[in-house]
Amino acid sequence: AAAGRGGCRGGRTDMALRCAASLAAGRQPRGPRREGTVRWSSAAKASAVKINEKASREKILTLESMNPQVKAVEYAVRGPIVLKAGEIEKELRKGIKKPFTEVIKANIGDAHAMGQRPITFLRQVVALCTYPNLLDSPSFPEDAKKRARRILQGCGGNSLGSYTASQGINCIREDVASYIERRDGGVPADPDNIYLTTGASDGISAILKILISGGGKSRTGVMIPIPQYPLYSAAISELDAIQVNYYLDEENCWALNVNELRRALNEAKAYCNPKVLCIINPGNPTGQVQNRKCIEDVIHFAWEEKLFLLADEVYQDNVYSEGCQFHSFKKILYEMGPEYYNNVELASFHSTSKGYMGECGYRGGYMEVINLHPDIKGQLVKLLSVRLCPPVSGQAAMDIVVNPPVPGEESYAQFIKEKESVLNNLAKKAKLTEDMFNKIPGVHCNPLQGAMYAFPRIFIPSKAIEEAKAHKMAPDMFYCMKLLEETGICVVPGSGFGQREGTYHFRMTILPPVEKLKILLEKVKDFHIKFLEKYA
Repeated sequence: AAAGRGGCRGGRTDMALRCAASLAAGRQPRGPRREGTVRWSSAAKASAVKINEKASREKILTLESMNPQVKAVEYAVRGPIVLKAGEIEKELRKGIKKPFTEVIKANIGDAHAMGQRPITFLRQVVALCTYPNLLDSPSFPEDAKKRARRILQGCGGNSLGSYTASQGINCIREDVASYIERRDGGVPADPDNIYLTTGASDGISAILKILISGGGKSRTGVMIPIPQYPLYSAAISELDAIQVNYYLDEENCWALNVNELRRALNEAKAYCNPKVLCIINPGNPTGQVQNRKCIEDVIHFAWEEKLFLLADEVYQDNVYSEGCQFHSFKKILYEMGPEYYNNVELASFHSTSKGYMGECGYRGGYMEVINLHPDIKGQLVKLLSVRLCPPVSGQAAMDIVVNPPVPGEESYAQFIKEKESVLNNLAKKAKLTEDMFNKIPGVHCNPLQGAMYAFPRIFIPSKAIEEAKAHKMAPDMFYCMKLLEETGICVVPGSGFGQREGTYHFRMTILPPVEKLKILLEKVKDFHIKFLEKYA
């Protein structure tokens, strides 16, 4: 009887269940075929909604139930201000009028996105590895083909599409070791101590993961520079380790002072077990290049206090200031004698993303780890094997960074011309940025000795600080948000990198082309002067 009247077949309970299922699935209920629309009784609708409500349940994964360490992670370089920049870009595409026509993303060191041309030889070798049929083409030079063949011979099935050993392709690790020996004036490097990684970030995270242990006051403390690159604070939060800040000396061109290291270490011993010391040289976001004496002091401090050293050296090719020179921690460690060289545990990192290459998207990198306990070496390889292997195209790109054309090879002249053009251009832009910032009232910028960023100190009036508090923002976040909304320039507030209490900064890349960089700096100047006038 119900089948003929209610529009759903079966008894009343069955009918309600079927109707609820139909509603939930967005379907019309089944029933006798007749002209017109099926009509639902109010009782049937109410029953269906009630059952549907019972069928829904709370989500398993919520902000309350998620991993608290992941929730604690912050990464300013791609934080709220970058999300806002993306929203503004969408509005511009829809034709919504702004005081500017484009968003200039000066928040991240993404060279190719800013217009830098790829290095021809690197792209030729990766292209040949990716599509080996091109090895028969006369359009590619023989030195590129030679490198591509060697890389492919190290791949399973002679294909870039195969997995590699977790530590990376053996011949590329051999090339990395040879590169380190040349760079460091003959200091020996063992390919077995080389680990190819997914950018430098992957290596840094892996080493931190294996270093962190203990609980309570014995939990591992990781000493990081302030200002720092937010990868470090993010990884420390994710791993539930203890962040130990040491401050770089802004008044002395962001120098690293061992007395400050000792202060930070001694204070941290009261609440954790500091056993890792991270160094970024050349500095990010600060751009300082450490001199030899400073590196010797740091190594002696690490040896004395039994600290594991992490040397982030991804900007080793980016040194611009006269009188500055890159010294690797590995080289100085070796030259300090066997007592240091045979005992200080050191992991050094490099990448395809920076330097003159700017190949961020390939995610190529390596780390060299020395004086690791043999048992821990096996544990590190095990940990890396969980992610199978780094991207093989990135490994190939890394090989060209460490094994570029040499004098006498046909690609050398073009390679060296392109490399020097990029680095000379960056040096010019570093000086231009420093000079223009220091002409703006209320802005001070230390010399950009290396890397690819400016980190100027900005004066923010107390009225603006109060307004920032009212918006529940850090003062420099408020400043950078206003800069974005009024000029379209996206930079990262200094609070995302860390800074001394009461000081305010922002980080800006120097990668845009010279003419665009000049326009950008003029816009910042005009904005800052108006900002000071408004909040004076």
